[in-house]
Amino acid sequence: MGFILGVTGGIGSGKSAATQWFESQGITVVDADIVAREVVELGQPALNAIQKAFGDWVISNDGSLNRRALREHIFQFPEARHTLEQITHPAIRQSIVKQLQQAQSPYVILVSPLLFETNQHELVQHTLLIDADEQTQLDRASQRDGQSEEQIRKIIAAQMSRSEKQKRANDIILNDGLLEHLHAQLKPLHLEYLQKAEHCF
Repeated sequence: MGFILGVTGGIGSGKSAATQWFESQGITVVDADIVAREVVELGQPALNAIQKAFGDWVISNDGSLNRRALREHIFQFPEARHTLEQITHPAIRQSIVKQLQQAQSPYVILVSPLLFETNQHELVQHTLLIDADEQTQLDRASQRDGQSEEQIRKIIAAQMSRSEKQKRANDIILNDGLLEHLHAQLKPLHLEYLQKAEHCF
C-alpha cells in the first residue's frame, strides 16, 4: 500500500489548510470526516443498521439520516454513542482502507481529527500533528463554524489533550495561522515523506 501519513490536530488547528497544501503537491488525501458522512448516506448498509438500532425517528422525511436528532439523543444518552460507533466505525475503517489502497500518489495522507482516539493511527506508518494553542483554535473555529466559544471549548475538552497528541505524534507543526509559515514548515516534511515513500517498496 506504500507510505501512509496520518495527519491530525484539534478543532481549528489548521488541518484543512495543511492538507490543501499537500493536495497542491499532487498528494492524495483521504479525509476521515468525509468518509464518516459517506457511510451513512442513502442506500448505505450503515444507515439501515442505525435505523434498526435506534428506530425510524433517526430518518428524515427524505430518507437521509437526521443528524441533529441523533446528535441530541447521544447528548442526552451518552451510552447511545457506543451503539452508533459500533455500527459506523467498522464501515468508516473499511472505506478508508479501500480509498488508501486506490491512491496513486507517491504517498497518501489520512487526515482525521480522531486519528489517535479511534485507532485509525494503526492504518498509517507516520503521524503529523498540526498543532495550535487553544486561543488560536477558539478564534479560528468560532469564525469558521459560527459556534460559541463555549461549544468549541466542549469539543476541545472531548478530544484527546494537546499534550497527549504531542507525545504520540512523530512530527509536529505549530500553526500560528499564517499560511506562509505553515507552508514553509510543510515543504521540508513533504520532501522527507517522498524519500520515506521511495523506501517503502
